[in-house]
Amino acid sequence: MPPTDESTDAGTARATRADRGPGPAVRASTGSDPGASTDCEDTLDLRLSEELIALFAGDTGSRDGTEEGAAYGIPAGFPEGAAYGIPADPPEGAPDGDDLLDRVGGWGPATTPAGVFHLVPVRAGRDLALVHRWMNDPAVAEFWELAGPETVVEEHLLRQLDGDGRSVPCLGVLDGTPMSYWEIYRADLDPLARHYPARPHDTGVHLLIGGVADRGRGLGSTLLRAVADQVLDKRPACARVVAEPDLRNTPSVSAFLSGGFRFSAEVDLPGKRAALMIRDRALRDLL
Repeated sequence: MPPTDESTDAGTARATRADRGPGPAVRASTGSDPGASTDCEDTLDLRLSEELIALFAGDTGSRDGTEEGAAYGIPAGFPEGAAYGIPADPPEGAPDGDDLLDRVGGWGPATTPAGVFHLVPVRAGRDLALVHRWMNDPAVAEFWELAGPETVVEEHLLRQLDGDGRSVPCLGVLDGTPMSYWEIYRADLDPLARHYPARPHDTGVHLLIGGVADRGRGLGSTLLRAVADQVLDKRPACARVVAEPDLRNTPSVSAFLSGGFRFSAEVDLPGKRAALMIRDRALRDLL
């Protein structure tokens, strides 16, 4: 069962939508699909009614998102967008207004000590091969458990892409190079909420660093801090960012601690014992 954190520094029906291309793109670690076995747990085990979605989303005000490329988190004309080959047209199905995660794809760049960073929502047709390669790295596969043929990763991604928007799979693009995989998700709407005292709009993160050369040098901590701060900046209703790395994944737990998260508790989740990590809005300037 994949983690909601993953190997930050340790070493996260077929496609029919047009943006997936002709080819056949993380599973949060605590969800459960009533029709699936416990090792295929997923954040998307529940369909929300439109009324509930509207209730949870709330009225957070208007957002621009007008520039082409905003749906990818990279403004039009931004050099990193060109380096990654971001197309001019937003993906089919991009949200037109508020959604459960306040338009992750439109959050824009984060300036970090490591470079300019963007969260770019996954497109299966473009990104499946890359995410599949990362998931088959032994250091990643040990915790995400998504190694195997492309169809394994594809199904995991499509469960999110075809869901109600409570979990958004993204590539982390650093100075124009995709180098990490993220899942930004509504922890309060996730089965994780059964295992800790969740609060409305709690937002969860999963992360894996793709390249071996990027691991073990503090990059995970730097990006975790940047992304958590983006969540708190872009989601005013969210008071906490949470994660639940596997307790066995000591480098990942350390990365969260160095990234401004605090250890809250040990929790027993389906398939693992986890460290509940929290970054509080009220403490963000102290940690």
